[in-house]
Order: sequence, then structure tokens, then C-alpha cells
Amino acid sequence: MNNEITLFVVPGMPLVQPGDDLAQLIVEQLLIAGQRLQSGDILVLAQKVVSKAEGRLVRLAGVVPGPQALELAEITGKDPQVVQVILDDSREVVRARKGLLIVEQTSGWVCAHGGMDRSNVQPVNGEEMVALLPADADASAERLRSRLAEMTGAQVAVLISDSHGRPWKFGTVGVCIGCAGIPPLWNQRGLHDLFGYELVASEECIVDELAAAAALLMGQSSEGKPVVVVRNYTPPDVPAAPATIIQRPKEFDVFR
Repeated sequence: MNNEITLFVVPGMPLVQPGDDLAQLIVEQLLIAGQRLQSGDILVLAQKVVSKAEGRLVRLAGVVPGPQALELAEITGKDPQVVQVILDDSREVVRARKGLLIVEQTSGWVCAHGGMDRSNVQPVNGEEMVALLPADADASAERLRSRLAEMTGAQVAVLISDSHGRPWKFGTVGVCIGCAGIPPLWNQRGLHDLFGYELVASEECIVDELAAAAALLMGQSSEGKPVVVVRNYTPPDVPAAPATIIQRPKEFDVFR
């Protein structure tokens, strides 16, 4: 049972550059702060630092909008170059209206702008850059998990989080787009409540709940706190799996 969970920021993380060893940066900053990773810890990383380290950056000045991008830019009022970047990393346009472009990103996440973002992306040689989601966030999480185990001996789980909006509520919330070493879902069908009733539909998205909790510490603007450690959380005893298993198949997608 989880009666108390601790979350804390990895302090002093520098601005991440393409090619940086994220695991090494995390371990170094923890040591400076007098902390060490422990087996059972869960690291939650903001998608942006993973994307930067992996070089998932696009120079806007080099983007040439095509006919579909020009049409969608007219509908949405968005920069045609930005729209082209979104289309290049998407499978399908789900919704387009003034001020809004929702797509299914190439990894299957349905979100505004396909997760493409300008915020907290430093210019390169004076030119504006935008960041895409990791090409495979589950693989990114697994590489980080393996590297951290190699460096520290600690067996940890790794989550990669992003901020997504919801179709029926205002405001964004932290969600998981990649994970390793933890079960994303806990299917509680067949369990019983306090009064003996059998649960028939309960399925808890553990990784989204952890990502949302970590987002409270990370912030959304200039906080500079992209890595959070979750300690003393014991996940249910079910197999670990990639985050993509939480994607609802299109035929069951109640939004589309």
C-alpha cells in the first residue's frame, strides 16, 4: 500500500543541448545536491529535455510550406512554416479551426500541434528553432533507464511527460508519452470495493497520474525544473509495458 509518496526536483539542471548525456547530467546534479538514486525510484522527465538531447529540433527558416500547410494556416491563423513542421511529424489531422490544430502525431499521440513546441527552445545562430516529440519516447525512456542503472546500480523506472489539453476541460495537465520499468495501466476489473461489489470497468492510468503529480513541481514556463524523482511509490504487481498501450485504438476513440 502507498500511504506516503515523496516527489522532489533534480536541482540545477543546465540547458540541455543536442548530444548531451541526460543520465549523466541527472546523476551529477543529484550528487551536488547530496542525493542519490535508489532502486524503486521513478524519474519523470519533461519531454523537451529528451527531445533536445536527441536533436529533435527543426530550424523554422528552412521549412517550405506545402499546399496543405498553406490551407490549414489559413483556417487556423497559424504560421504556415509551423503548420508544415506539424504535418511532417503527423499521421492525420483530427481537428482544425481558428487557433487550433489537433493531429495524430507519428507515435500515435492525439494532441494539439502534434506536441511541437517553441517554448524554452533556445535559438541556434540567431535562428528560431522548434522542438518535436521524441521519435520513440518509450525507447528513449528505456535507454535512460539502462544508462542510469549502468551508472548508479539503481533499478529505476523512467517516465517522459508532456503537457496535453483535454477536449472537455480548460487547462493542460501532465501526461506520460513514454515509460520504462513500470506498468502504465492497472486493470482492476475483478477486484472488489469496500462493500463487496465487483469492479467491471476500472482501469487506472498510473503513469499519467505520476506525470501530473510531477508537473506540479516542474511548472510550465521559466522554472527550469525538467526532472522530478518520485520516491516510495510501489506500483501494482503487473508487468511493465510501453506507454503506447494506453493509446485508445481509433475505432474506440470517442473524440473522433
